[in-house]
Amino acid sequence: MQPTQSSLLARLARVNPTAAFLAALVVVLAALFAPGIIGGALLLALAAGLVALLVTTWPVQAPQTRVVRLLMLTLVVAAALVKIL
Repeated sequence: MQPTQSSLLARLARVNPTAAFLAALVVVLAALFAPGIIGGALLLALAAGLVALLVTTWPVQAPQTRVVRLLMLTLVVAAALVKIL
């Protein structure tokens, strides 16, 4: 591990991708089925996690991947706002 890497990033690198996907899917489904502000808050929490991941991995991502990630972030935030309003 390089001195500039944090232990959090090292732990994230070891996470099983299937488990991470299933956990995110559970949060999204819970947010979509939860009523009003609770569901919106869950989606905004998920969006905050996506922003943290996006900022951390931005320098090493290809431009196509950046566009897809920004699109997904926009969709999650839009869904949260629709859910709240």
